Amino acid sequence: MVLTKEQLSEFMCKHAEKENGLHDLIEIMLESMMVAERGEYLRGIDDGNKGNGYRLGHTYGHGRRLEFRIPRDRYGNFHPQILAILRNQEEECEKLAGTLYTKGLTQSQVGEVFDEIYGEHYSKASISRMIEYVRKDVSEWLERPLDSYYPVVFIDCVYIKVHRRKSVASESFYVVLGVTEDGTREVLGIFNRPAESAQGWGEMLEDLRERGVKRVGLVVADGLSGLDKVISMVFPSTPLQRCTTHLKRGMLGKVRHGDKRDLADDMRSVFRTGDCSYTVEQAWQNWQSLCDKWGKDYLSIRRMRDDASYKAYFTYLNYSPRIQSMIYTTNWIERLQKDFRRVTRMRGAMPNEESVLVLMGKTAMDKSSYNRILPGITTDRTLFPSAGTNDALDVNVVCVYHGMKENA
Repeated sequence: MVLTKEQLSEFMCKHAEKENGLHDLIEIMLESMMVAERGEYLRGIDDGNKGNGYRLGHTYGHGRRLEFRIPRDRYGNFHPQILAILRNQEEECEKLAGTLYTKGLTQSQVGEVFDEIYGEHYSKASISRMIEYVRKDVSEWLERPLDSYYPVVFIDCVYIKVHRRKSVASESFYVVLGVTEDGTREVLGIFNRPAESAQGWGEMLEDLRERGVKRVGLVVADGLSGLDKVISMVFPSTPLQRCTTHLKRGMLGKVRHGDKRDLADDMRSVFRTGDCSYTVEQAWQNWQSLCDKWGKDYLSIRRMRDDASYKAYFTYLNYSPRIQSMIYTTNWIERLQKDFRRVTRMRGAMPNEESVLVLMGKTAMDKSSYNRILPGITTDRTLFPSAGTNDALDVNVVCVYHGMKENA
C-alpha cells in the first residue's frame, strides 16, 4: 500500500498526538533517512558491497532518550551524515553540563536542569559521564608543556575543604601564576598537598621544570620559611620577592587598634613604588627606623629590625618603577583564589582532591582576562629582555623627571 503525501502527513499527525508519539516519529524519521542514505551510497558503488544489517544508536531530544537503528554496509565504509549532526548535539550537551558544573552547580543540580530541558533520563551517573570530557581537558591542560622562560611567577596556596575517609579537612592547593614574555598571564600549575610547606613548593617547582621551564626571572610569594632555599635549588639565581601585603597585615596584627592607622602610614612610606630615586638601601634604612620607632612599645617589631630575611620584601626596588606595584604583592593570585573559593564553596566539602583540581583547573582555563597584555609590564629589561624599546624610553623620561625634581 502506497500512501500519498497528504495521507502520510495525516497519519503522522494522529500518531504524534499519542503519548510519546512525537518521539516515535522522530526515531522513525531518523532511521528512514539513514536507510535511504545507505541506498544512495550503495547505488553508486560496484564492488560487491551491500547492506549488512543495523547497529543500535541513540541521542537525546524532547524529554527522553531517542533510540534507533543505524544501517551498516558489508565493508564498514558507510557513515550516515546525520550522525555527525547528532554527535554535535551530544557534544553540546556535554559542554553545557561541564560549564554548569564548573560554574558552581553540583552534579545533582546539573541533572535537575537537564531534566527540565531534556527529560528524566539525565541521572547523576549520566551527568558524571557528560562532564568526563571536562576532567580530561583539565588533566591534559595541567600537564601541558610550558615555555622555557617566565619573567615573573607568583605562587600561593588556597585551602579547600575535602572529604578524607570519614572526616572533612582543609587541604592546601598550590597555585602557580606566571607572566609570559609577551606580558600576558597564565596559570602554570595546580598541585595538592595536605598542608603548605617549603618541601611541597620544591616538588611543585620541580614539576614546572620537568614540563619545560628552564628559567624564572622573579618569584613572588608570601613569607613561608625556607622558600628561598627551595627556589635556589630548582632555579638557581632566581630572586625572591616576598609579598608586602602579607607583611603589612602581620605587622598590623601586632599593635593595638589605636596604633594601626599610624603604623599603616609608616609602612606605606617604607614600601614605596614608582620612585626612581628610591633604592633598596634607603628602603632598608627606613625599615630599621620604623622598627626602632615601633619597637619601643612592641617587642615583636623590635626583633624584626636586623633580621636579614626581611630584605626579600624589598627585591621589587631592583626593577623598573613602572612594574614595582605589580610585583611586590601576590594580589593577582589572591584574586584568582577568590574565583576558586566561589566555585567550591557552593558544594560545601568536596568529595576528593580530583574534583577540586577539575574545578580550579577549568576556572583557570576560562580566565579570559589573562589573555590581555598587562600595561607596562614589559618595561623592565632585566625581566623582559626581548621586549621592545618604547617602554624603556618612557621609563627614562620618568626617571629624568624625578631627577629634575630632586635637583630643584
